[in-house]
Amino acid sequence: MKNLPSRFRRLDGALADLPLEEPMLLTELDGFLTGLAVSPDTIPQGEWLQCIWGSDDSDNPPFDDPADVRWFVDAVMARYAEIVRDLTRGKPQPIFDIDDRNGDVLWEAWIDGFAEAVALRPDSWTAMGDDTDPETAGAVAQILSLIAIVANETTLDSVEINAVDADAPARIVAAVLQLHAAHARNMEASAGTPTPAPSTKVGRNDACPCGSGRKSKRCCG
Repeated sequence: MKNLPSRFRRLDGALADLPLEEPMLLTELDGFLTGLAVSPDTIPQGEWLQCIWGSDDSDNPPFDDPADVRWFVDAVMARYAEIVRDLTRGKPQPIFDIDDRNGDVLWEAWIDGFAEAVALRPDSWTAMGDDTDPETAGAVAQILSLIAIVANETTLDSVEINAVDADAPARIVAAVLQLHAAHARNMEASAGTPTPAPSTKVGRNDACPCGSGRKSKRCCG
């Protein structure tokens, strides 16, 4: 984390200080926020913030100072906005931990965070995996396969796991780009759904549209 901007290091420190047995640190938060950004469902902010700070009440986060609450939420939302911007540009920049000994990318914690986002709406992710678009279905399968490896629930053997591990970061980037494209298409389709035209039916006791001034039932109705 030492090479990251100070704002990220400060956020990582704030996450580590949360009164939780296993707090969601920066790389895991990054995967979680990315999962939210490409989720088939829009998750209310109050719901997913509870996953981060471990409180069952989103209105009472574990901070003594209200200013700390505002800073924390602003910092998290700023990173979320960056993730969405980078995905829109086609250049995601996930925050992975790096092994200081050999420079290996430690992608597993990031995937743990993404799995937290999937767990919020598992049925919707399953449906997305059954999408008729093979690229979308393939991207979901790729992410779920990595989640299964980290959770020790994979059917792959050790040789296959090692092969996946070598290029997992590239697989993650490719998958989230495809998932973002599917998410954008769904949002456009929803926005483009025509709303029903207002009814033009005239009630029998309404004024007749012919302009006579009489009730419809006594005139043209």
